[in-house]
Amino acid sequence: MVHKKTLHVVFVLLLAVTGSAFAGDAARFVNLGFSPDSRVFMFAQHGISEDNGFPFAEIYAVDVPDNTFVRGGVFNRTFDTLLSPGQDSSGALYNLLPDASELIRRYQVDHLVQGRLIYLFVNGDTVRDRIDFRDFEAGNSYEIELKQERRGSETDVSASFYLDVTTRLSNGTVLTHRVGRPGYFRHDIDRYRIKQITVSPNERSLVVVVERIRDMASGTRIRYMVETVRLR
Repeated sequence: MVHKKTLHVVFVLLLAVTGSAFAGDAARFVNLGFSPDSRVFMFAQHGISEDNGFPFAEIYAVDVPDNTFVRGGVFNRTFDTLLSPGQDSSGALYNLLPDASELIRRYQVDHLVQGRLIYLFVNGDTVRDRIDFRDFEAGNSYEIELKQERRGSETDVSASFYLDVTTRLSNGTVLTHRVGRPGYFRHDIDRYRIKQITVSPNERSLVVVVERIRDMASGTRIRYMVETVRLR
């Protein structure tokens, strides 16, 4: 027979688990890999919407040299299902993947070919709009400045950003790029943050993963986007 005190402890723990799982609305970023020529990059995000508690998933296919989505390269679905305590939203992504199967075959995207991670922001680190680091494997160094602007009030807010990227190649060549959309304000976003940076398998491009952040009384909502930089 289970003691009532034990049941109470279990119930409190379940509340703690479910509370942490549903506090805020932070999606998870998933690298889905590159095509053999590194021209197409696919990524996904999935999470649980704070609005209704339903799991959602989104998949994007990006033309890396052009820094745009490929034609028909956006998939998204919200599933009318409430998850049990202990479940996560990864099932939403698994259910959405078949929708993108034709595109995956067309570009021969390999989920095991994910490029090389050279920068990762870890929660708890100091947030900086300007980061500089070295890729010791390739011998290149990078300086990336995120320039952003916010306007509006707490109830009607929007924000824009772009990236200034300076690359110093191992042979001494210095490259500068500006990517993003200066002056383009996305609704319901307070700020942006660089989450991670990956070098494409052919070593010719960078994929910069950017968090779109909305600060709410109930927590933080995070969604992801990418900007790609053609180095050579």
